[in-house]
Amino acid sequence: MERTQISTPKAPAAIGPYCQGVRYGQFIYTSGQIPLDPTSGEIVGEDIATQTHRVLQNLQAVLNQAGSSLSNVVKTTVFLTSMSDFQAMNAVYATYFNETLPARTTVAVADLPRKALVEIECVALVEG
Repeated sequence: MERTQISTPKAPAAIGPYCQGVRYGQFIYTSGQIPLDPTSGEIVGEDIATQTHRVLQNLQAVLNQAGSSLSNVVKTTVFLTSMSDFQAMNAVYATYFNETLPARTTVAVADLPRKALVEIECVALVEG
């Protein structure tokens, strides 16, 4: 099976030696997305709700480029710099995953790139 790198200008460019995502067979593995604006490359928002929206929009862009969508996500991993942001992140997250919910792990971390409050990665299917 061939691995295909995923790249779209509708999500932030990688800020290190990695790609936005990889398609392998019917699976898409995304790199973690932080709340960077794809055009400016700057962090969007100072609160967890605004940052979570941007992160999920970035993930959607990567998945769309690969022929998938958030509705095909089977697993996410959420990284928070503060578990006190869990409820507010969860409220936004629930608006993007309102059909069949993916499996999820949420962990607190000491720090994230560019001082982001949240980072999310996912695994999704490509149907067909």
